[in-house]
Amino acid sequence: MTPTLRAVLVGEFLGTFLLVLLGDGVVASVVLLNKQADWIVITTGWALAVTLGVYLSGRLSGGHLNPAVTLALAVRGETPVSRVPAYWGAQFAGAFVAAMLLYADYASAFAKFERVNHVVRGTLVEGKLAGPAAGGAGVFATYPEFDGLVGNLLSEFLGTAVLLFAVRAVTDRRNGAPGANLEPVLVGCVVWAIGLSLGGLTGYAINPARDFGPRLASAVLGWGASVFTSHGSYFWVPLAGPLAGGVFGVLLYDLAVRPNLPPIQSRPHRPADSNAVKSEW
Repeated sequence: MTPTLRAVLVGEFLGTFLLVLLGDGVVASVVLLNKQADWIVITTGWALAVTLGVYLSGRLSGGHLNPAVTLALAVRGETPVSRVPAYWGAQFAGAFVAAMLLYADYASAFAKFERVNHVVRGTLVEGKLAGPAAGGAGVFATYPEFDGLVGNLLSEFLGTAVLLFAVRAVTDRRNGAPGANLEPVLVGCVVWAIGLSLGGLTGYAINPARDFGPRLASAVLGWGASVFTSHGSYFWVPLAGPLAGGVFGVLLYDLAVRPNLPPIQSRPHRPADSNAVKSEW
């Protein structure tokens, strides 16, 4: 059944809020507090954040938490096009509020980080935010390791295409999905794998809300317009790349894999789980 508008707004806002609060929170711990194991900690933290966010919102809204997912499912006809603005609005709002709350929690750590590293918030040097982790703004949003529009756009496109392609595979009932209660865990594992394998070049936003909402918060919190002009006005890449990549990934699965699967009736019957988390992934 199509979720009610109220359920969509509540589920997507709270799910994306939890996703960003925990995801950006682990980045803050590594960058501001110098916790060790850097990339392993960050990718693991984001994977767990996605898992918990989908568990929270799965029954309410389908657990999209990502405008790229919503758009891909709308293209497939699984999500009404008329509901796309509601999904996107709740996702961006949840991400923005989470980032603001995270800053309030880590305000002392930000102040120490800037003092120790002699960072003046929002300062650009040669067109890039000065200081480690983009002068602290990298806690909120993603910034690329290398210049090059085509390469960075490809990285975000590819990462999100893999996300939607793999998630469709692990949640497709015709493809041996383990059951709805485990779907959020597998979605988190997919995000973890993408982060470890493909995420280093751009920080693997693979989610326009996860990147733009906190980026806007960082602009409000003192980094200003520099978060949009830094790295050659990179901010639009984590918006456009994931939206295009998500549609490509889900259509590729539908064209290459799904037509070759056996009918669901041929699979052994499994009793329905009344406690299963409903997810539109």
